[in-house]
Amino acid sequence: MKYTDFISLKSASTIHTDSIQVTTAQLNPKLYDFQKDIVRWALAKGRAAIFADCGLGKTAMQLEWSIKICENFGGSVLILAPLAVASQTVAEGVKFGIRVNLCETGADVVPGINITNYEKLDKFKDCEFSGVVLDESSILKSFTGKVRTQIIDFFSNTPFRLACTATPAPNDYMELGNHAEFLGIMSYTEMLAMFFVHDGGQTSKWRLKGHAQDIFWRWLGSWAVVLDSPATLGYDAAGYDLPELRVHEIIVDGDKALNDTLSLTERRQARKETIHARCAAAAKLVNDSPDQWLVWCDLNAESEELSDLITKSVEVRGSDKSDHRATAMLGFSVGVYHCLVTKPSIAGFGMNWQQCHKMIFTGLSDSYEQYYQAVRRCWRFGQTQPVDVYIIISAREGCVRENIERKQLDGERMHTAMVAQTKEITKKELKSTYRMATPYEPNKVMTLPAWEGFSA
Repeated sequence: MKYTDFISLKSASTIHTDSIQVTTAQLNPKLYDFQKDIVRWALAKGRAAIFADCGLGKTAMQLEWSIKICENFGGSVLILAPLAVASQTVAEGVKFGIRVNLCETGADVVPGINITNYEKLDKFKDCEFSGVVLDESSILKSFTGKVRTQIIDFFSNTPFRLACTATPAPNDYMELGNHAEFLGIMSYTEMLAMFFVHDGGQTSKWRLKGHAQDIFWRWLGSWAVVLDSPATLGYDAAGYDLPELRVHEIIVDGDKALNDTLSLTERRQARKETIHARCAAAAKLVNDSPDQWLVWCDLNAESEELSDLITKSVEVRGSDKSDHRATAMLGFSVGVYHCLVTKPSIAGFGMNWQQCHKMIFTGLSDSYEQYYQAVRRCWRFGQTQPVDVYIIISAREGCVRENIERKQLDGERMHTAMVAQTKEITKKELKSTYRMATPYEPNKVMTLPAWEGFSA
């Protein structure tokens, strides 16, 4: 290989041969201006990521992106989504006049936009698509997992690719690397080698090289939009204000949480020993209220007892058939059920439950991401009420609320830094895809000089 070829391969360029140029006037008029510009930018890129906060219209943007590929490139687009989100996306498509075909297997695929659940990807292995969308693409966080590898390999030859999620962890560079690898921009191992240095004995700790700070963010901004509000990019943000988030802590076996640092095993034992008290406290809150409630649990025993104690509730467990899980979650969306009892790992990603503004955590895992995503099912743009979050714990579990708030502040600082670092890059990128050129219409004959051996 020539040295110039080697340098070319290592280039941070994200220009692809597959690109669709459209104007904002050609896009769905129901989209907001910032959404139109992001869609137009993503089509021009061919492969891109939209990291936009909950409620900013990622579903609408990915549907418009998909339909434009079908109209301009032909063939089919496949959207992969979490369970129940697929049906929700079909309904969202109706609002925008876009038909979305819900698929169980590859035999169900039709020309146009198709959608299925991540769990069913195996049933589409013989299909070819013009484009693919990963809805809630944080699933790529499991960078050593089977699903991550399967998705990247399955769509390695798909011309158009789009990844959409609200929260790529700002401090989780592996997740960003997995997105880049899915999009065909750079593998995460190449990303680490180019921009990062390993921090000593901490096997998962990487930090940006000093000289790579600006370069890395420019590279990220060239293929991803990071957006927390339309105002960040200079657009009208009317209607995009988050309501108040009120977090309440209920301790069932004491007046004050202990400050002791307990092991994971000790905390789980404390949870098991206080299941009845915590479930009873949660049930009282729900049963005494006319409002709709979302109740999150961490243990199967909690889920079972909560569903027995709470009237007019529906339980969704991981062992349930997919039809029941989808029906229950969609039923909660339209108010059929007064209360939904489930785990963040089951229903914490993708669902839009702005109609509900009260939730309970009867148990918390050590995953802040799961907690954050679960809260954002209700606390999102479009929510009109203050959101009340109740954390019901044992005193022996330690200062759970303080730990959550600390992690939340850390996450917000990191996310704010990511937005700030990429804001100007994103503005430039969105504007750069405009085709604002004056047509050249020559109307004057040019006279060339008559040099020796050459004449005009």
